[in-house]
Amino acid sequence: MPAKPSLSPTNDPWLLTPGPLTTSPTVKQAMLHDLGSRDHGFIAVNRRMRERLVGIINGQGSHVAVPLQGSGTFVVEAMIATFLPASGKLLVLVNGAYGRRMIKMCEVAGHDHAALEWAEDQPVDPARVEAALAADPTISHVAVVHCETTSGVLNPVKAVAEAVQRQGRRLLVDAMSAFGALALDAREVPFDALVASSNKCLEGVPGIGFCLARQAALEETKGNCPVLSFDLYDQWTSMEANGQWRFTPPTHAILAFDQALAEYEAEGGQPGRGGRYADNCRVLVEGMRALGFETLLPDRLQAPIIVTFLMPVDPKFHFQTFYDRLRERGFVIYPGKLTVADTFRIGCIGRLGRPEMEGALAAIRDVLGELGVTRCAPRAAA
Repeated sequence: MPAKPSLSPTNDPWLLTPGPLTTSPTVKQAMLHDLGSRDHGFIAVNRRMRERLVGIINGQGSHVAVPLQGSGTFVVEAMIATFLPASGKLLVLVNGAYGRRMIKMCEVAGHDHAALEWAEDQPVDPARVEAALAADPTISHVAVVHCETTSGVLNPVKAVAEAVQRQGRRLLVDAMSAFGALALDAREVPFDALVASSNKCLEGVPGIGFCLARQAALEETKGNCPVLSFDLYDQWTSMEANGQWRFTPPTHAILAFDQALAEYEAEGGQPGRGGRYADNCRVLVEGMRALGFETLLPDRLQAPIIVTFLMPVDPKFHFQTFYDRLRERGFVIYPGKLTVADTFRIGCIGRLGRPEMEGALAAIRDVLGELGVTRCAPRAAA
């Protein structure tokens, strides 16, 4: 019989995934209210949300926040559709599934684009980016993923931004899995637009994407977007005029996000939130290595967001069984998403701390014993 499951205060399993994530009871409770979308109280929540988001990047006076209904993918696609003019060409930096997803967006929409690719376990190289821009003057914009959760690799966004700026081009950033946990200061990193979502490191619930844009750049995008719902310029001008969303907003998710942002500030903002996640990552990696597992990435490339582990050589290790037994004990992990290696992933983010990470390690140890797994090293290292 499995051990008694370790559950969150709301009797849900702990989510050690890239998102959606475990949220606090108070974030969940914030959704237990109904507000009209034109209500003055709801408009005040929207204003506070937008101001707080701009504050996270120190963008007051230069940048604006534009929220959008839907998942993170929605707002990534909206960013490309809004900021890339019909005459533009987007260079996508690809070292995982989310870079490839932006390529797919360009293909579907008919945007002129090109790609620079790296292995999934390697960060993008700013020097190579700069050389590509120098060689192709038709490229107007560059898109990069800050933390590519396919592997957990951290990309050098600041160095990429500087290379793009030196070549006189514009940068678009998918910061979905890094925003709020990893520092990114708009005063130091030049970009036109950055997108993220409510349900990652800010620990809200799914339903809201948002774009943080340099206001001067956003003002230039009028008429670019061929899709009404994804037009961030139109969304921004509407919210500036009356504080309201153009179309039905996810009111309950916004109330939860308002509470999540308050809790983010109470934790100390990015240093506090990022510090907790970094500690989670250290506990996880040290504990898994002690059990014999190996990480895909060296520590110098590992972001404290999600960790990819190489699949054990032991023939008694079957991932689905391993997953199911951990789920019975109250911990949900994630399958791998790589083409370069057979892997699985364990996240470090959400409303988790050292006790939950140590609890997950104890459950992993128990499951390995139950399955009779004794060799956790990968095939190449066995």
